[in-house]
Amino acid sequence: MTGRTPRPRFNPNQRYERVERPERRERFERTDRYERVERPERTERREGFRPRIQRNEGMYSQKKRMEYKQRYEDPTKPIRLNKFLANAGICSRREADDFIQAGVVTVNGTVVDNLGAKVLPTDRVMFHDQPVRRERKVYILLNKPKNTVTTTDDPEERHTVIDIVRNACAERIYPVGRLDRNTTGVLLLTNDGDLAARLTHPKFGKKKIYAVTLDRDLDEDTEAEIRAGVVLDDERVIPDALEFTKDDRKHIGLEIHSGQNRVVRRIFEKVGYKVAQLDRVSFAGLTKKNVTRGHYRFLTPKEVSMLQMGAFE
Repeated sequence: MTGRTPRPRFNPNQRYERVERPERRERFERTDRYERVERPERTERREGFRPRIQRNEGMYSQKKRMEYKQRYEDPTKPIRLNKFLANAGICSRREADDFIQAGVVTVNGTVVDNLGAKVLPTDRVMFHDQPVRRERKVYILLNKPKNTVTTTDDPEERHTVIDIVRNACAERIYPVGRLDRNTTGVLLLTNDGDLAARLTHPKFGKKKIYAVTLDRDLDEDTEAEIRAGVVLDDERVIPDALEFTKDDRKHIGLEIHSGQNRVVRRIFEKVGYKVAQLDRVSFAGLTKKNVTRGHYRFLTPKEVSMLQMGAFE
């Protein structure tokens, strides 16, 4: 076989020297070509660079707006006319009563000026000669900042919560409940009047959790007095939980179900303390997690269903 090198044969009588192989760790060590090269920091922005816009700035696109399934409504069940107008986003129920008395609302071509009038969902309702259409339900959770008024319209032209969510949706939404101007934290805004009534009415007793900062340490006697209950407007308000969140005794976590106005500040004012900072961290099971101060988000369909079923405390 010309042109080919013969393969050497194994000779059992010949002694072979053992070749030491490197350790497995040494064989697989990374060489210089695998070393990470640090790139120099970019000091100048490239041409055409556009900074990312914050999520809540500007108008939300139609795709980002969350659509919620309308709850089943019995077409044979009548509802009050002022509630029908409020659910359509025309005005509040109180304002609707004024419009009804003024005679600017018609039902099936007939002027209705009776405050107790009821209509069917299938009736043709006109407001100032314009048809009234039902709005889709919108639910927005806002992490309210300081120096912001919880109202839809402020006569003094101060900054309001509506100014923050003005571009979130085309529907007319309003805050559920009220937070003081300098109180921060969870605030729900919606156009669902029935849900808003269930969340704010004192008889439903929805749970609220606050982070309280006092002007000085809370002494033990006053702590015991608050735990036993403080009388406000002929009602004894007993907190569900009171815990100290830091090493001192002026940073307090307070859990409460009372629906009275300014209840937390009034509790401590009643026992001789002043609230320096107040932040609502939870309301009816909703928290401000992943929502920075002054920003908002839409509730998920699951959260809306939980609120409507009353699953949250």
